[in-house]
Amino acid sequence: MTAGALKVGGYTAFSATDYPGQLSAVVFVQGCPWRCGYCHNPHLQERTSASPLAWDSLLAALQRRTGLLDAVVFSGGEATIDPALGEAMAQVRAMGYKVGLHTACIYPARLRSVLPLVDWVGFDVKAPFSRYAGITGIANSGDPARACVEMIMASGVAYECRSTVHPLLLPPDSVLEMAQQLAAMGVQNYVLQPFRSTGCADDSLIASASGDYPPAALEQQLAPLFAQFSVRRHH
Repeated sequence: MTAGALKVGGYTAFSATDYPGQLSAVVFVQGCPWRCGYCHNPHLQERTSASPLAWDSLLAALQRRTGLLDAVVFSGGEATIDPALGEAMAQVRAMGYKVGLHTACIYPARLRSVLPLVDWVGFDVKAPFSRYAGITGIANSGDPARACVEMIMASGVAYECRSTVHPLLLPPDSVLEMAQQLAAMGVQNYVLQPFRSTGCADDSLIASASGDYPPAALEQQLAPLFAQFSVRRHH
């Protein structure tokens, strides 16, 4: 499988937020098997037969921008769905870029194969592992997620762990249970992201969202569990 086959569904030429402290370009890989109601990239869920954007031309654009950017972040969809991901990472690394990865922790074997090429990983944990199906729509989806988190923690790679929280999907007791599971696995850097309606196709989630969730009392319970903890509110 050549990296020419990397299926790219979108591209952001410049981002200051997708890799902490680095200016990056973001490559959105096409395809994701999960169907989270709050997904803000639902157009990337379908794994198309052809690549919406040509990887070769993106690679040429990245070559021209060496020295202007620090990193290339592979996001999605779910970047590890693509068998060409490792080769694509190796190509941008050879140009001198740092490599970032955003993953929802879906494919442990694929993640294991690319982790050695990654400088930083932002990974999503969606619920207590036993309750994943309520978010993803896929039975037992907490099992690969747990395996991926264990792998990332064991690898020593720089990371950020984050969870999107919506009061209907994750009431406070579920958020606390999830945070306690993560702290017990060694997660030290944890970010809660309140639900954003941008791109969300689920009207009931939009209608029931609350601007003041998670509540301050819950934040105070969670903060002592982690060396670094924050709530990333988008105003």
